[in-house]
Amino acid sequence: MWNEEKQIIESHLSPNERLWWFGKPRQGFFLRASDIYAVPFSLMWGGFAIFWETMVIKKDAPFFFILWGIPFVFVGLYLIVGRFFVDAWQRSKIFYGVTNERVIIVSGLFNRKIKSLSLRTLPDVTLEEKVNGSGTITFGEASLFTDWNKGGFFRLRKARIEAVPRFEQIPQARNAYEIIRNAQKQSG
Repeated sequence: MWNEEKQIIESHLSPNERLWWFGKPRQGFFLRASDIYAVPFSLMWGGFAIFWETMVIKKDAPFFFILWGIPFVFVGLYLIVGRFFVDAWQRSKIFYGVTNERVIIVSGLFNRKIKSLSLRTLPDVTLEEKVNGSGTITFGEASLFTDWNKGGFFRLRKARIEAVPRFEQIPQARNAYEIIRNAQKQSG
């Protein structure tokens, strides 16, 4: 796995560029802090939509009412279960790198997108570290919207990545943070 991550980042380097660190966000399914609100909301939405659809079918309501409830059931199922699969899939296609020249974020489910941030002009670098050593490194100042949506209530991943680049949910975040800070000193 490490070899694949390294190869993906190295394939985007210039000839004199050296890779100092590479990684990926946390993989698999997990709950975020925002899920304390998202889970009850999704259960209420999905539960009501399924209840509605069941009652409409049982009562032989007009066909229009059956059709009306179907999109709400699908949205409910996405909010309850599907968003976790989409989030895990999106994170499986994200790769991070730090070189002697820049910070690199490679992402994209169907088309590869490469985001590069020059170490010389890198904005504020913020480390948010958990007790287990994992964490998130944010490049630039997060807006109120991105802070509120950090956990991704609706999993607006693309909007968050474009708004404020970050190495999200990486293991040994402090190590990566120190490498970035040292790389900034050496490039300046």
